[in-house]
Amino acid sequence: MFDRPDSGERAVLVHLTFHHGQEDLLELKELAKSAGTDPVFVLTGARKRPDPKFYVGKGKLDELKAAVEAYEADVVLFNHPLAPSQERNLEGALGVRVVDRNGLILDIFAQRAQSFEGKLQVELAQLKHLSTRLVRGWTHLERQKGGIGLRGPGETQLETDRRLLGMRIKQIQQRLDKVDKQRHQGRSKRKKAEIASVSLVGYTNAGKSTLFNTLTGADIYTADQLFATLDPTLRNCQLPNSSEIVLADTVGFIRHLPHELVAAFKSTLQEASEADLLLHVIDAHSDDREVIITQVNQVLEDIGADKIRQIEVYNKIDLLEGIVPHIDRDEDGNAIRVWLSAETGAGVDLLYQVLAELFSATKVKRRCYLRADQGNIRAKLFTCAKIIDEHIDDFGTNELVIELDAKHLGLLKDVKCEEI
Repeated sequence: MFDRPDSGERAVLVHLTFHHGQEDLLELKELAKSAGTDPVFVLTGARKRPDPKFYVGKGKLDELKAAVEAYEADVVLFNHPLAPSQERNLEGALGVRVVDRNGLILDIFAQRAQSFEGKLQVELAQLKHLSTRLVRGWTHLERQKGGIGLRGPGETQLETDRRLLGMRIKQIQQRLDKVDKQRHQGRSKRKKAEIASVSLVGYTNAGKSTLFNTLTGADIYTADQLFATLDPTLRNCQLPNSSEIVLADTVGFIRHLPHELVAAFKSTLQEASEADLLLHVIDAHSDDREVIITQVNQVLEDIGADKIRQIEVYNKIDLLEGIVPHIDRDEDGNAIRVWLSAETGAGVDLLYQVLAELFSATKVKRRCYLRADQGNIRAKLFTCAKIIDEHIDDFGTNELVIELDAKHLGLLKDVKCEEI
């Protein structure tokens, strides 16, 4: 439905600095490469405020024209969000496709989404982005329908497009609402079973998926690029003290994540906003890690996850000299930071140790003998205990071998049972 740049297209990058803040140029280059383009030239400059018509000034526009012609560029990528009118004005002046920062990120997401839910979320974000760019997009769409056999209700083609777009957005939203309901049911079941939920969050390319694979034994795709994995993944994780948690690998964050994506990926990000603990994975080797930490925490605040307990995981210490795996603790002895390398496995045992401390549970095993009239107790055990074995003897007694937290032993006060 959407035209995306083919791999290998030549791109001119535009990065301006403003007094009120700026995006990161290195991040733009990584985004461009992740989208499959070949950055051939970078145009930089400084302004007090964007030009309302072209975003760049007249002088920079002339430089941009010259660069597009000299390098035979196919697309111009702006490291800033452009207004629909600015995007159209630039395309008219340059004669090539112009994509702003939000459009570039949406394009990468469209290429990476694999699951049914992920594809729906990306399409919803793209449609909302496109809906703002229909106004006066093409002059030939402004005339009324007409001609023999073509006379319609009197709406313009532009109005028809807008109406169809709205219908598709509503349809996708309804499907995502169903997925969201299913996710909510899954979280409710885990809470009933008192299984803790831990979400990996952090800046894209910080090593979340590599750490996820190391902790759970999963085999999800990893690569040294932005947004290598997009679709959320949940796996059970066994801790050294026999406790069990559910670990969720969520989509990577980025500076000023487009609002369309935050809204579209609400159900996915909810895994983070409703988790019992957040593991904030940080690239310890990054020069601007402090800035990135601030940006990630801002996104967490945007999705309502800023009040959840957080452990910082400084990853990639194998790229640093003189840093060994260790745990940082506060004055009360609580773990606040773990230094490790998910790639080599160094320090992962320390993270297991911290998780076991946080989710310690004294597990006990019992062999229980339930009478036929104790079916209500059996139902409760299936909710809060791990059923290892079950069978009914010739006398109708239900024999269960279970493992449960010691705090639930009160359920067995009227049940004949023995320790294992």
